[in-house]
Amino acid sequence: MRPSKTDLARQTLQAHTGALGMRERRLVILCDGQRDLAELVRLLGQDAPILVQRLVQAGYLADAGTTRMSPAPSAIARPLPSPQAPAGPRRSLVAAKVYLAGMLELQRDDRARHHRERLQARLDDDAMLQAITEALRFLEARMATTLAGRIRERLLEALPEDAVQRLLALLTSPKEAALP
Repeated sequence: MRPSKTDLARQTLQAHTGALGMRERRLVILCDGQRDLAELVRLLGQDAPILVQRLVQAGYLADAGTTRMSPAPSAIARPLPSPQAPAGPRRSLVAAKVYLAGMLELQRDDRARHHRERLQARLDDDAMLQAITEALRFLEARMATTLAGRIRERLLEALPEDAVQRLLALLTSPKEAALP
């Protein structure tokens, strides 16, 4: 099977609605009708076939050999089925730290490098969350609102649920109080 995007998938990717999680979105982007399941497993891990199956059932993907008609209205309204195995997104402070460090690395300047080094040096959860908060504030201050919003959204998807609430509280507190 060589999965490809349906019209629903294209619309969802363009709208940035949040209907897809980070891993599902990445998989849909990679499904161009050229890559087979073996290559998707190599790129995304052993749970790629399960994710493909879920996205096919939800109407986001189809086999490249089938027609690319719009899915039936019932498929549009149907949410993604729950995973059978623990194949969902892996949420952790480390995953969030790695994602944000990558975003900082793309900035290629001394202030971004400083934030990346502070983020990578943090080992305890509270210090790491503080460094994540400061790095996110730094990125949001220098990027377009839409891009900063996407970075925040992806970061929140990577963080564990309890850390999301703590991060949001830190972000809404005055900046002076957040500095070490």
